[in-house]
Amino acid sequence: MTDQKKSPIMPARVADILARGFATWATDGVDEALRARFDAIRIPVAGVRNVRVWGLQVDDERELPGHERTSIPDDEIWEINLEALNGSHYEVDSRMLRAAD
Repeated sequence: MTDQKKSPIMPARVADILARGFATWATDGVDEALRARFDAIRIPVAGVRNVRVWGLQVDDERELPGHERTSIPDDEIWEINLEALNGSHYEVDSRMLRAAD
């Protein structure tokens, strides 16, 4: 056995954003106030971070009747650190972005 942590594999779309160094919004559904903080076409990428959100398991039928064992699985989130027009940095879920051309 080993105590070494296995590094998660970076998804190709996240690696592409990191390699290009610039991102753009993947959809038009992003809040306009947030969009206004960044360049409209090419948003500089300052870094990438992997975050593991631990799941939940409930084994108490008194709390959730009929669901004696309820589980919410772990989730791996890739955050992209973006640089705003004023130089400040914001961490954004990678699913909101795509690599800029």
